[in-house]
Amino acid sequence: MKEEIKVTNSEWYVMNCLWEKSHLSLMQLVPLLKESAGWSKSTSATMVRRMTEKDLIGYEENGKTKYFFPKVKKQDVVVQETRDFLQRIYDGSVGMMMSALVRQNDLSQEDILELQEILKAAQTKTQKTKRKG
Repeated sequence: MKEEIKVTNSEWYVMNCLWEKSHLSLMQLVPLLKESAGWSKSTSATMVRRMTEKDLIGYEENGKTKYFFPKVKKQDVVVQETRDFLQRIYDGSVGMMMSALVRQNDLSQEDILELQEILKAAQTKTQKTKRKG
């Protein structure tokens, strides 16, 4: 099984910058992180160092400058975070989560059609699995 990817709330700021535009120097990251997170240069440098040690981001050196890039895919992190959230909040129940989301939010016709397509695909997948077993 894949190793779990844990990204803290603060680390999301850095990851989002690097997923959007990879290979940024610290000097390029600092203004982006000041704008999105309100961080100083030293806070940004500390986060980048910790995330490098944690192996979430890597870097390539060009002269004296390090250019940072994400070492994990956004989709992998989103999937892991969603699984963790689902388990922690809804005890793993997709139905409970969907019910809460649908009841608490106004859905557009487009949202409803998309959900119907997702459910239809899930139903088809379940039926195929039952036939195999």
